[in-house]
Amino acid sequence: MKIKLTFWKVVFLVIMVLGVYSAFVRYFDGLGAVSNMTDQFPWGLWIGFDCLCGVMLAAGGFCIVGAVYLFNVKRLHSVMRPAVLTAFLGYILFIVGLLFDLGRPWYIWHQLIYMNPHSVMFEVGMCVMTYTTVLFFEFLPSVFERFNLNTPIKWIKKIYPVLIVLGILLSTLHQSSLGSLYLIMPSKLHPFWYTPALPFLFFGSAIAVGLAMTIFESTQSAKAFGRHLELPVLVELGGALLVALWVNALLRFEDYFHRGMLGQVVKPSYEAYFLWLELMLAFVIPITMLSFKKVRLSPDGLYLASVISLLGFITNRLNVSLIGFETYVGHHYMPKWTEFSVTLMIIAMGFGLFGVAVKYLPIFPEEGRSEKQRLRTEPRPVVATAVLGHAGD
Repeated sequence: MKIKLTFWKVVFLVIMVLGVYSAFVRYFDGLGAVSNMTDQFPWGLWIGFDCLCGVMLAAGGFCIVGAVYLFNVKRLHSVMRPAVLTAFLGYILFIVGLLFDLGRPWYIWHQLIYMNPHSVMFEVGMCVMTYTTVLFFEFLPSVFERFNLNTPIKWIKKIYPVLIVLGILLSTLHQSSLGSLYLIMPSKLHPFWYTPALPFLFFGSAIAVGLAMTIFESTQSAKAFGRHLELPVLVELGGALLVALWVNALLRFEDYFHRGMLGQVVKPSYEAYFLWLELMLAFVIPITMLSFKKVRLSPDGLYLASVISLLGFITNRLNVSLIGFETYVGHHYMPKWTEFSVTLMIIAMGFGLFGVAVKYLPIFPEEGRSEKQRLRTEPRPVVATAVLGHAGD
């Protein structure tokens, strides 16, 4: 069988080759040979993007699963499995990125033995590990359906309410705790981004990003795999995204107002330029776009608004993890090309694995699953089975 090389396949191969080379240098010559991180600037691109942004971009899993099974929003059923797949891959790749950043990654298992329940980082590590396991079981029905294994599906169906509640709880804990990591650095992180409200801001932005990411992946999947784009679902997600963006924007405004920072925000400075970029991309532009009904009813408009908001929140995480520390450190941090190549390799792996899963597994409703099959293999909403307790099996 001939493999037809396309432009994007060539780009993928180049990225993977450069990434593998950088990985080789990192593990044989150490972090100093492959990165510009220092003792004064120990958390660089791999923490700022691969970890903070990676976990945030995977938030669509708990957002959509919670909406479908906890709040019984049945219209979002068609985008639930893609969201779970994206979340599962996101957390797997987050762990891969962490293995590059840790000085001695072969000791990562130590947190299971030498536990420190007073450490926020311990809480994040345990929640991520446990939630990745939950996502694995939430993803398994797609694999079992592919091979017509009905008995394991029934087993997972029985524990699904527990998985859903655990997934939402664990996501809430570690999405907010990633912000808590920076609460111990009041003298190092710039006041634009240091605030006691960081855990709440991180969690709120994760919800907005989860909705935007679902719109992004649904649109891209429709284009890449020739699927029909379910506009009513995207319209509902767009409306929810508008509400989430407004809530996040008001939280940011209240935080600056409460801390007396509004005057500093409007004064030009190096940090202010990055803050303005963040606020424009995360709030001003997408909120303005989505406020028009014409945009919310347009697939292209929804896609563009979601992409801009994603870029805005990515900028926020990079501002918190990188720009906010440059004043304290006294110099600018610029990642080496090898750091970029590892990050690009992880991103490319995510796109590649998503494409393979969509091609060979029943991720979308159109791909081999009738309504009768869906009702047989998927559990009923948790609100009925687990909370009210009066729905039959």
